Amino acid sequence: MSNNIWVFVQQDEGKLADVSLQLISKATDLAKDYNSKTGSSVVVEAVLLGEKVKDLASTVIQYGAEKVFCVEDARLKFYTPVPYAKVMVDIIKKEEPQIILYGATTTGRDLGPRVASSLKVGLTADCTDLQIGDYESKGETYENILYQIRPAFGGNIVATIVAPEKKPQMATVREGVMKLNDPDSSRKGEIVEIASIVDDMDCLTEIIERVQQEKSVNLTASPIIVAGGMGVGTKEGFDIIADFAKTIGADVAASRAAVDAGFIHKDHQVGQTGVTVRPKLYIACGISGAIQHRAGMDESAKIIAVNNDPDAPIFQIAHYGIVGEISDVIPKLKKAFTAKA
Repeated sequence: MSNNIWVFVQQDEGKLADVSLQLISKATDLAKDYNSKTGSSVVVEAVLLGEKVKDLASTVIQYGAEKVFCVEDARLKFYTPVPYAKVMVDIIKKEEPQIILYGATTTGRDLGPRVASSLKVGLTADCTDLQIGDYESKGETYENILYQIRPAFGGNIVATIVAPEKKPQMATVREGVMKLNDPDSSRKGEIVEIASIVDDMDCLTEIIERVQQEKSVNLTASPIIVAGGMGVGTKEGFDIIADFAKTIGADVAASRAAVDAGFIHKDHQVGQTGVTVRPKLYIACGISGAIQHRAGMDESAKIIAVNNDPDAPIFQIAHYGIVGEISDVIPKLKKAFTAKA
């Protein structure tokens, strides 16, 4: 058993998924924590599948991987469940890592459970944090296992889930919740090329055509976000939010309630069932601050809250709070910003 920590690195037509690089960064922290507690030399390794993807391995190494297992096959160019799961299970059985992490993307949410089912191990979905710790059960102590932390019961509690008896321990992790370390171009690592075991019988699903719709906004990369909630009042009310955001060079986001009300598209949703963001500045307008929304933005560097309810929970985490009506406060903020500029 290698006992190392693995990350499945997702790529699409040669572009690495941001969440995979975030997981490499988090895995390096987990490895350091594990090694400091045990005196071991656990390292981070990655698995990269696709067609002509070997050149991407150097980037993965720059973010912290010591070794990248690379499988190239034209039949792996696009994600399809059976061949990807077959390759992953084969490599895992040979190398025996102790932890495997996947991004909670459409691909990761499909691949992770398939691999877990084949290996008869557990998997925790949509984690927002990962730690190394001990666990006691029925008089037995399990040391240095993976704490898989995620919101539960509609976001009203945070659950810590462990799977101590079988390895690998597996989890999918939401995009944006893990801090991305800066790449180190001087890092050296090992690239292990593995012959593909995929055959034509594994590829009964044929991709005839791929139609991809680009998201209208990429909030996880936004340094400044102006978000609206039900307090904005109407779909037209979001015009004020959008106009202010444009003035200060920000992107527009929303709470789930605003999205459900049809005020704005779901691509803009922040929170437990949306995206997780860490902007330098987050301006929450008419957002009450329910825990489900706060879970997606409470690690913003600076939070400004605008709400007509002085007791709104959002003020508990805001660095600055303004009590007032959106229709009154936002135009004044815009005017002040324009005058200063």
